[in-house]
Amino acid sequence: MISIIIPTLNEEEYLPILLNSIKKQTYKNYEIIVADADSKDRTREIAKKYGCIIVPGGHPGKARNEGAKVATGDLLLFMDSDNEMPDKHFLSNFLKEFKERNLDVAGCAFKIRAKNLLEKIGSNLYNGYIRSVQKIFPRALNVILIKKQLHKKIGRFDESIFLGEDFVYTKQAAKKGKFAIISSVFFYVDQRRVESDGILRTLFLFFTTELHMMILGPIRTNVFKYKFEHPPKNKKKT
Repeated sequence: MISIIIPTLNEEEYLPILLNSIKKQTYKNYEIIVADADSKDRTREIAKKYGCIIVPGGHPGKARNEGAKVATGDLLLFMDSDNEMPDKHFLSNFLKEFKERNLDVAGCAFKIRAKNLLEKIGSNLYNGYIRSVQKIFPRALNVILIKKQLHKKIGRFDESIFLGEDFVYTKQAAKKGKFAIISSVFFYVDQRRVESDGILRTLFLFFTTELHMMILGPIRTNVFKYKFEHPPKNKKKT
């Protein structure tokens, strides 16, 4: 069974999109765990409506750890609340390649519903980057599938890391298990961050985060002024 773990904070606009895409999957052997950081909107109500297990959350690293604590599946699938599975075969295809390649941990490419050529180029650049460096700098963004046994072995997400904890986690997991970027599937991620910050600033954040982790190590302070709570839908940064 797969335990799908989703950190949330005031995600009433986006969580139903992800949950609907999960419910449409042909693969049905899963549970959904929502680790909520005391949302003030209808996030918890929506999670209950969809039959999710709800646990206290916090910053993404802590939320993922709290979700993993109660997970009963032998595979953990960490997803962000503004993700979406693109079709009903996402889980079955992901699992098929994961097993065929005898992987222990994996990520996959993402797509945004780009409104212009620059946004499309930006997402393609990042996807090309994580594929090209997967053997030397393992990276998984938003979506990580890992064997629960390996999650326990590496000692969870580092909750002291402010930004990029998923990158550090993937790197640690790849040292003790076989990692790859799955080629047969992709997921959608909402472009609200791009709409709020712009594609150039978003790419700058990604790549400066990478450089910081490579040269200076994990990011344990909010040096990049990053907020866990995403901007509301279609709201421009002011």
